[in-house]
Amino acid sequence: MIRIIKADGSEKEFLAAMKKRSGEVNAEVEKTVRAIIDDVANRKDEAVKEYTARFDCPNAEYYRVPDSVINDALTEADPEFVNSMLNALENITAYHEKQKQNGYMMTDASGCIIGQNVRGLDKVGLYVPGGTAAYPSSVLMNAVPAKIAGVGEIIMVTPPQKDGKPNKDILVAAALCGVDKVFLCGGAQAVAALAFGTEEIPKVSKIVGPGNIFVTTAKKLLYGTVDIDMIAGPSEILIVADNTAKPKYAAADLMSQAEHDRLASAVMITTDEAVAQKTKEEIERQCSELCRKEIIEESLKSYGAIIVCDSMDKACELANEIAPEHLEVLAANPLEYIGRLVNCGSLFLGEYAPEPLGDYYAGPNHVLPTSGTARFFSPLSVDSFTKKSNYIYYTSDKLYTAREDIVRIANREGLTAHANSITVRFDG
Repeated sequence: MIRIIKADGSEKEFLAAMKKRSGEVNAEVEKTVRAIIDDVANRKDEAVKEYTARFDCPNAEYYRVPDSVINDALTEADPEFVNSMLNALENITAYHEKQKQNGYMMTDASGCIIGQNVRGLDKVGLYVPGGTAAYPSSVLMNAVPAKIAGVGEIIMVTPPQKDGKPNKDILVAAALCGVDKVFLCGGAQAVAALAFGTEEIPKVSKIVGPGNIFVTTAKKLLYGTVDIDMIAGPSEILIVADNTAKPKYAAADLMSQAEHDRLASAVMITTDEAVAQKTKEEIERQCSELCRKEIIEESLKSYGAIIVCDSMDKACELANEIAPEHLEVLAANPLEYIGRLVNCGSLFLGEYAPEPLGDYYAGPNHVLPTSGTARFFSPLSVDSFTKKSNYIYYTSDKLYTAREDIVRIANREGLTAHANSITVRFDG
């Protein structure tokens, strides 16, 4: 099911194949999405409703979900589920509160003022899958930092279920987070509606949230018309393990990501051949009891591997090269790797920090860069929902003192109108 590879150069072929899995552009999907985007731009809600009827459900119960229905979902929900969500919400809020930035002002003795304002975006669109892949945890991870940032309005779009109703767990999460409006529509048409605005769906400044290839392609094509969180690829986990790692834990953690979809990647790098072999055996034993067994098996067969290398230094080097979405350390002294493993979306340290802890509960965001982009992208955060602007106030005397420097630089660049804008103020 999962291969064991020696880190002697033969791992490079596998790593190259893993990197390619999300890089191919599906021309047919892009053609379809472009047509949907153009249609929504022209026909707005009429087009959105037609596509929803065609792709999701012919008789959706609502277009905009009434506030009373959202509130009823919360009051009627399983109290234990609500309590678990509230506990997660508390942790996520506490973590993201620390990220909030304030503007600043600088003054000098002449009375000049310069500074920066930090403001939340006016409107943000939150895409939430609502069918078989319905993740209320994603509502928390996207809406909480938006609220903390001071976003004016959060507009959620989520496809109806096959019976035409909204997913109640998603409505519970929306109620707990204070989402302002919920519309029952999904796919590329919902993304386009948020980007352009329709008669009923407000135009937003940014769209966040996971989706299928049509949603992702729409976000990619509309970037520039609207801001987006990131172009997310298939889920991935990398485990760095020494000879103290428990194969039982490593196997379970690898499969926790492999179950997402057939393109998911689950890799372990270890210095111990016995750990590698026993982890492979544990995967085969545990997988037989899991409900998404077929997806896990295909994912691990195509994009899973256990790489055996000769040192933890080499393991760290490979891990930083891969730059995974989730990076676990199963080692004797996991905290020593905080400064050594620098390219990852989120770092999980020790055998009691498995990846699902980050998905649901600990507090750090689970919206993370994938496909090696953790080398230069960051997780979703409060900063993702803010915009910054500068301000400048100068006195006449201060500008007069600076005039020659400004004019000299402007003339050097051949921008004489820039220079004139300064000199005209002191012509006499």
